[in-house]
Amino acid sequence: MTRTAPQFLFDFGSPNAYLSHLAIPAIEQRIGVKFEYVPILLGGIFKSTNNKSPAETLAGIKNKREFQQVETERFLKRFKVQPYVFNPNFPVNTLNLMRMAIAAQAEGVFEKYVDAAFHHMWREPKKMDDPEVAAKALASSGLDAQKLFARAQEPDVKAKLIKNTEEAVARGAFGSPTFFVGNEMFFGKEQLREVEEMVLEK
Repeated sequence: MTRTAPQFLFDFGSPNAYLSHLAIPAIEQRIGVKFEYVPILLGGIFKSTNNKSPAETLAGIKNKREFQQVETERFLKRFKVQPYVFNPNFPVNTLNLMRMAIAAQAEGVFEKYVDAAFHHMWREPKKMDDPEVAAKALASSGLDAQKLFARAQEPDVKAKLIKNTEEAVARGAFGSPTFFVGNEMFFGKEQLREVEEMVLEK
């Protein structure tokens, strides 16, 4: 039986996408199929859907931010992952990072790049929208940062990120992390349990 590969629509600017990334390997082991990682541009999704980041939407709402912290603590315990380290440069413009994710797919270094970019955003946080800082960080993770930077500026790479983002919105996405199992959409890291259950049922 071939199980449906779940899709993970992500942007490095989302700490919850990072936590999902940490939780996914153990889920893959249990379900016997790998997630398909789909780079999208969160800023583009927000613009298309009139959405805003949690930092904006939670501002001034009593108890909601506190509950989200409780929910995150539960997630960390359930999936046995480490908390992220808040990036003091947040919000970070992720346009180049996401274009480089597309470039990394073309160059055959996608998984290594995703690990590195998430690491330098949420484990040892840096100002990753500064090209010099990003290049140094990615090079320290064993990547040819200059090659990826150059490839990221090519029209086909830019077009692919736009296409991924537009298709995500067309399918119902409004933020990151978003997951799909077939046509079924799930939003938020807490939905990973439901993603796992649905894959096992199919």
